[in-house]
Amino acid sequence: MTGRRRVNRWLLFATFVAVFLAAPLAAQAPYSLDDILAAPFATDIVSAPSGSAFAWIRYDRGARNIWIAEGPAFVGRQITDWSDDDGQDLAALRFTPDGKSVVFVRGGAPNRAGEIPNPTSEPVAIERELWIASLAGGSRLLARGNAPAVAPDGRSVAFLSRGQIHSVTLVGEPTVAPLLQIRGSASNLMWSPSGDRLAFVSNRGDHAFVGIFELEDQDVTYLDPSLDRDASPVWSADGQEIAFLRIPNVGARLPFAPVRASLPWSIRIANPADGSSREVWRASAGPGSAFHGISGPQLSWTASGHLVFPWERDGWVRLYAVPVAGGSAVALSPGESEVEHVTLSSDRQTVYFSSNADDIDRRHLWRVSPGGAPESVTSGSGLEWGPAIGRDGSTVAFIASDGTTPAHAEVATTEGRRPMVAGFMPAQFPHSALVEPQQVVFTSEDGLEIHGQLFLPPGASAEQRPAAIFFHGGSRRQMLLGWHYLRYYHNAYALNQYLASRGYVVLSVNYRSGVGYGLDFREALDYGARGASEYRDVVAAGKFLGARDDVDARRIGLWGGSYGGYLTALGLARNSDLFAAGVDVHGVHDWNEVIRNFVPSYQAEAREEFARLAYRSSPMAWIDGWRSPVLLIHGDDDRNVPFSESVDLIEALRTRGVEVEQLVFPDEVHGFLLHRNWLAAFEAAASFMDQRLGAPATTTDNP
Repeated sequence: MTGRRRVNRWLLFATFVAVFLAAPLAAQAPYSLDDILAAPFATDIVSAPSGSAFAWIRYDRGARNIWIAEGPAFVGRQITDWSDDDGQDLAALRFTPDGKSVVFVRGGAPNRAGEIPNPTSEPVAIERELWIASLAGGSRLLARGNAPAVAPDGRSVAFLSRGQIHSVTLVGEPTVAPLLQIRGSASNLMWSPSGDRLAFVSNRGDHAFVGIFELEDQDVTYLDPSLDRDASPVWSADGQEIAFLRIPNVGARLPFAPVRASLPWSIRIANPADGSSREVWRASAGPGSAFHGISGPQLSWTASGHLVFPWERDGWVRLYAVPVAGGSAVALSPGESEVEHVTLSSDRQTVYFSSNADDIDRRHLWRVSPGGAPESVTSGSGLEWGPAIGRDGSTVAFIASDGTTPAHAEVATTEGRRPMVAGFMPAQFPHSALVEPQQVVFTSEDGLEIHGQLFLPPGASAEQRPAAIFFHGGSRRQMLLGWHYLRYYHNAYALNQYLASRGYVVLSVNYRSGVGYGLDFREALDYGARGASEYRDVVAAGKFLGARDDVDARRIGLWGGSYGGYLTALGLARNSDLFAAGVDVHGVHDWNEVIRNFVPSYQAEAREEFARLAYRSSPMAWIDGWRSPVLLIHGDDDRNVPFSESVDLIEALRTRGVEVEQLVFPDEVHGFLLHRNWLAAFEAAASFMDQRLGAPATTTDNP
């Protein structure tokens, strides 16, 4: 109760700040931020191994729950009953073999101190927990842990707790027991088809092994252990062999280090009985030799005797197949496009994936079988991702969105496609008031083509308007021509729409070092801490907007989170003459400090030349030129960008007389877990833009 009172007091304070900032100059908008953030967000859809059910996670104003839909009607219904905006994430959905229950994880990952996120400041300890929910209704706690792997007989679940492997029974009262204690930490739990062996990855700092645990004799066999990083084990259908990736160890590679000349990675097949292995395939040397992963299994073993995997041989992340007997890799997915979400059908015959093939700023579904040609499953002006394939092989469930419709679960059968939850958008959601973003391509200062999405205010007006430029985080991200498949950017898309509804011209920029446009674009020369080459795209975006007849070049603002906060801060520090204000959400301000978050052994004093370049690539190096006002937003349990980045920046700005506002969320993490914090942050951001750039005039044509 004490924690809840503390949260309520904080919420009142945050609401007061937002209202105070909003009052003076806010133009009337056709809807509120609460309206546009009201639509549920669907994610992580999976299919049952038997029957015809699909399950997914639905986020509804901060309440997370499991939904299911069963054939042939596929009408969605909720099977868990959490109703609070409590910040406790759901993840790792796993059906039991009979298709009657779903195992999942509740709670976020720990930080380096072992603390589970507790954004509501509850006085009791928060734990990451393993739960099971029946499709017939009702859920129960199984154990404290994560990464569940349901045994093939459905009688138990292997899982991880503090990096060690445990098991819990599903029959009767849950009984938890240690299954295996190893050095380092475990991951990638994979049962053999017969359930008598468990494959896992043993992570040991600068190297990793693939291990096999025999349940009957309690023995562990490591597969051809090496000095490299072995990963992604996958069993053959008969359980007689196991394939895995072998990735050359490059030690503690600094972020932004060139990967073009990395040592080639390989695929091996091992005998789980004695641990011996053979190399099946090796990437060629040169560009694309480094391993670059995808969402979904990194390695799939098909019924036709092929191994399917991602590779950048031609500079694009495509799917390839190689026979298990060895041979040349054959491309499966279209060229000059990238795959992202991959899954294998239950009969192991067909690979389904999302891709931007033929539509580079969207995602659509494709399917292919080794030896065949890729086929388009979906197309058009919408976006589709995360395919889950029914047992019949002809039913496909996925998450879909478009420019005006947020992410929701759909199913496609031989009769067509439709949402699995009728009327999934609340009545207050302003569907008809949203605008369709336009694809724009402009040239950066060094001639590189940069893609963006342009949101134009509804209604005609001869008046020059203020403008806002958005930079995504990552930087391995790509904003799209519709609602995004990641919740963080789903919310960011909502704010871009909201700003457009208030009269701003909004440009979302896919700057260099992001994904979707090939290896050369992602691994751009001198990006980030090695020279901030993507700043050329920031300046080019400002000039692109400033040259438009409908934009007042004196009133261009910036906003972004994480890496986008970094570029926002860099823009204000280096070009306050071009950018009039900014909203910096948990941004990076000194690379030499932030690199330690990802490479704890990094010592700037031991790398003087790199450290000087990293600092020169940071906003703090340009702080004396910072003149434009800024709003800083940060949660103080941020596990990605240290909270001290904002503390140090505000001190530097204050001593230089720069106008700075702040909004701090106690106990909140990097990707805000509480819906009310997203709402408070965006209310403050929009109000700050209105005050600093001048509220746009409202058009009479607004709906």
